[in-house]
Amino acid sequence: MAATTLTAVGETDPLAPVAHSSERADQAAESADEAANAIAKNAAEPEPVVTPPWTLDDARELYLIPRWGSGYFDIDANGHMVVSPEGPRGPKIPIADVIQEARQEGLHTPILVRFQDILRHRVKKLNTAFEAAIEENKFRGKYRGVFPIKVNQLREVVEEILEAGRSSHYGIEVGSKPEMFAALSIHSDIDSLIVCNGYKDDSYIRTALIGRKLGKKIILIAEKLSEVRTIVRIAKEMNVDPLIGLRCRLVSKGAGKWATSAGEHAKFGLTTSEMLQAIDILAAANMQASFKLLHFHIGSQVPDIQIIKRAVREAARHYAKLRKMGQPIEYLDVGGGLAIDYDGSRSTFHSSMNYSLEEYARDIVYNIGDVCDEEKVPHPDVISESGRAIVAHHSVLIVETFGSIEKVGVSLADIDKAKEHKLVQELAYVEEQLKPENLGECWNDLLAVKEEAQKRFEVGALDLQVKARVEELFWGIARRMVQMAERVEDIELPDSLQDLKPQIADQFICNFSVFQSLLDHWALGALFPVVPIQRLHERPTTESTIVDITCDSDGKISKFIDLEDTRDTLLLHPFDGKPYYLGIFLTGAYQDIMGDIHNLFGRVNEVHVFLDDDEECGYYVEETIQGNSIREVLAMTQWDTHDLVAKVKAQVDAAIKQDKLKPTEGMRLIAEYERGLKEQTYLNFDAARMNEQQKASERNVADVIRPSDPPPKP
Repeated sequence: MAATTLTAVGETDPLAPVAHSSERADQAAESADEAANAIAKNAAEPEPVVTPPWTLDDARELYLIPRWGSGYFDIDANGHMVVSPEGPRGPKIPIADVIQEARQEGLHTPILVRFQDILRHRVKKLNTAFEAAIEENKFRGKYRGVFPIKVNQLREVVEEILEAGRSSHYGIEVGSKPEMFAALSIHSDIDSLIVCNGYKDDSYIRTALIGRKLGKKIILIAEKLSEVRTIVRIAKEMNVDPLIGLRCRLVSKGAGKWATSAGEHAKFGLTTSEMLQAIDILAAANMQASFKLLHFHIGSQVPDIQIIKRAVREAARHYAKLRKMGQPIEYLDVGGGLAIDYDGSRSTFHSSMNYSLEEYARDIVYNIGDVCDEEKVPHPDVISESGRAIVAHHSVLIVETFGSIEKVGVSLADIDKAKEHKLVQELAYVEEQLKPENLGECWNDLLAVKEEAQKRFEVGALDLQVKARVEELFWGIARRMVQMAERVEDIELPDSLQDLKPQIADQFICNFSVFQSLLDHWALGALFPVVPIQRLHERPTTESTIVDITCDSDGKISKFIDLEDTRDTLLLHPFDGKPYYLGIFLTGAYQDIMGDIHNLFGRVNEVHVFLDDDEECGYYVEETIQGNSIREVLAMTQWDTHDLVAKVKAQVDAAIKQDKLKPTEGMRLIAEYERGLKEQTYLNFDAARMNEQQKASERNVADVIRPSDPPPKP
């Protein structure tokens, strides 16, 4: 190896030839130019950033799992999402294992997984919080919670909640006649309450008073004065003592998506004057003793605890003044409003909350007690109608990605610019000039070229090949711009460039309907956490949005949770054609029951999971419920399937008579049509996968038994 001599700065090589002074000057100038060029090059090309290895904590932070999960959700060592129905210290259930078991039972995605033990845990947590607050504040009333079944009317859910709350005498709140009939049947704890809200007719009131005849504590909440008169009349007819509550229309207003539920212009409730008139009506009927409850409702998903505290104090003041008037009120019902932190920001954003469940209970108990002590009246029993906080966590919707829509971009390195169209050459120039400091200018130039290409195409001056090349290069350069903008701070960018990120994001096509399973996201912009249930040990690199299989442009999820406002895209793993499952979490409140059959996509498959120490895996699937079939959703929209089959059969018979079909083929087509009516409404890729697996197996077998090549001829 030849030796290399290093010359220190300021030293001369004694073996080097001596140059003339003019030559030395030229050399010095060249050296200075080279040094300047080197410095410029280093400045233009910063050292590459070393990306640290991806960890499970990175995944937790990206998807904000510890912030919205409330201890029920986490990632295991294999990178799988797990559920801890009894909280972070309890047993863990991998969601992927549940899905695999459901598939073995013949269910395919979308699948709604209910972890019933979470319901029990939430009921106990709520009752424990109020009991602790009562003890801490030396409150002299009791807590009597009720579950508003409008939040999730499914029988299995309601039964589980009532059983979990039996020791605390946890009751039910209803808001309609059908809910009243269901509650009267399922209610069995004589010490728990049934609170009846909503507008009422004679039938509603009579059904409730049947419960009074059976000794149940059913309280009819009057929403307007005429209902007070109707309750009095029917109670006399049935010879029963009713329990009556009045809904107070507070001045205090709510916040968030449901702010208009409260305030002076709210849909429900009596004004102060109307409450005094109601008292007179009861007195005239000699039913003063029936006035047992004062109710208010500040709205659903109230994000700010200060709003709740103000409303509670206002309602407590009404209660105290009525007690001083001699009214025998025993209960103060604070309604709903206890929020869920869907985005984990712990803020007053509409999808969050700036308080804990325990703080909520303490503030309600303290403020009621404080007002009552000030007014020197007895402490009431406290009722809350917390539904969302009970059921939201227990339900996880699992959807499968079966394809993606990508903005395909190409690099200029892949093309011969000299042979390309002038517009392509202009794009090449834009990319060559692209630097962080001129991002805005380059973006405007890029848009100009794209618009020029479109104009030329519209007048027939551009062929499809050039148009396709311009579009591919446009998206390739745009993607590079977005990446560059993310690495550079304090650069003012045009709004159109700032809005580019969701445009270049991949669209993951998932087998579900937003309108059936996430109605609040479409209708109200409500947010739900979305997390892959597998591959979380891998770094996600694909900015994505999620689209459903409905024929509607609104069938998508394009807003995602973030600590600051919302995100327009979600980082997911590149789609490789293999099953890729996403979990949509905190869907247990309202989404189950409010789904719409847009495009005739019906209810999804369900799996109910329970913990069990005797099981080797620590849990068992207690029940599987098939989603709607095509036959069922057609019947919901007045299509008679017998008539459908008869009409198709008539068309087949006509085709046979015209020799368009053979009889055997015609019978096969009719059978296939009838069989299809029994299938579920969502797409099923299991058959296609089985065919692919069978073909792959046949190819492998063929490779094994294929005879060896003949020996070469001599």
